[in-house]
Amino acid sequence: MRIRKITNTTVEVTELGFGAAVIGNLYRHTPVQDAAAAITAAWDSGIRYFDTAPHYGLGLSEQRLGAALRDRPRESYVVSSKVGRLLVPNEQPRGVDSEGFVVRDDLRRRWDFSRDGVLRSIEDSLRRTGLDRLDIVYLHDPDDHWQQAADEAMPTLADLRGQGVIGAIGAGMNQSAMLARFLRETAADVVMLAGRYTLLDQSALDDVLPVACEHGKSVVAVGVFNSGLLSRDRPAEGMKYDYQDAPPNLVVRARAIAEVCERHGTTLPAAAIAFPFTHPSTVNVTLGMRDREQVTRNAELHRSAIPQALWDDLRRQGLIRPDVPTASGVRGPADGAAPDTGPAAHGDGSRGRSSGCL
Repeated sequence: MRIRKITNTTVEVTELGFGAAVIGNLYRHTPVQDAAAAITAAWDSGIRYFDTAPHYGLGLSEQRLGAALRDRPRESYVVSSKVGRLLVPNEQPRGVDSEGFVVRDDLRRRWDFSRDGVLRSIEDSLRRTGLDRLDIVYLHDPDDHWQQAADEAMPTLADLRGQGVIGAIGAGMNQSAMLARFLRETAADVVMLAGRYTLLDQSALDDVLPVACEHGKSVVAVGVFNSGLLSRDRPAEGMKYDYQDAPPNLVVRARAIAEVCERHGTTLPAAAIAFPFTHPSTVNVTLGMRDREQVTRNAELHRSAIPQALWDDLRRQGLIRPDVPTASGVRGPADGAAPDTGPAAHGDGSRGRSSGCL
């Protein structure tokens, strides 16, 4: 699997990443054996970037991910986690977590982007995972905490990066405007952009993506299926878009995109995974994967060739924005050349191009 470097850091990530929120029992119970099998399948598929957070299952995701990785060579994979939500004892438990994870609520989340909160959160994550370090640390959903996140949390992460404790730092959010501020105004190297540069939503072209180009920063894309609407070959009524029932007009648009994909010999979910790489600042697409079957399917979709003519056709029909870049590292028959090959710092595979803008 191709590898891309987070600009101006030593951290290299595989193009496809394993998102571990779902193995923290997001929305429904995931048996521990299914979670372990998913991580093994990801490894066997060449995935070497794994993302988690304390928020996911009140620490369960970190525990399961660490258990599955800790006996593998530490230099061969990259792990990211997040800070901003400390896990503390819940004085008034009701039995089940109230934020979407099917776990006991013996713990609760407490917002904290202070220096002490960041240091404690990282220490707790290392304890839960059993790993010796985190390669990337993101500020997690600091939407309502800009000042403390920018003034305390990010400088703390920058200090740790300067000491060599962390390889790269950034922020992860569902909005793009504040992520642009983090790239422009703080020491962030990379942002995790959720759902704002997809086949159905290219709003990141208005802010964070041009800022990433201007400042030489990198982007990890998540939520590329927009909560499910782009995850099937033929979208259907009742599917989700950004956690809600998809409005009819978006279902119609998704079906139109799917039809164009079919004419170009590919599928809607394969195009959804490939699309973020149309922008040269994108270094990775991370997908939530609950079991071996989901990993196998997504790895196959990622490996499928996407013709450059597909993006041209979608632009021409007004199904994606006209300013979606044409120059990219997306693989396909029109690319003209195979990726550069060479020894990889994190797993077997060939190197794709680093983040950068033409």
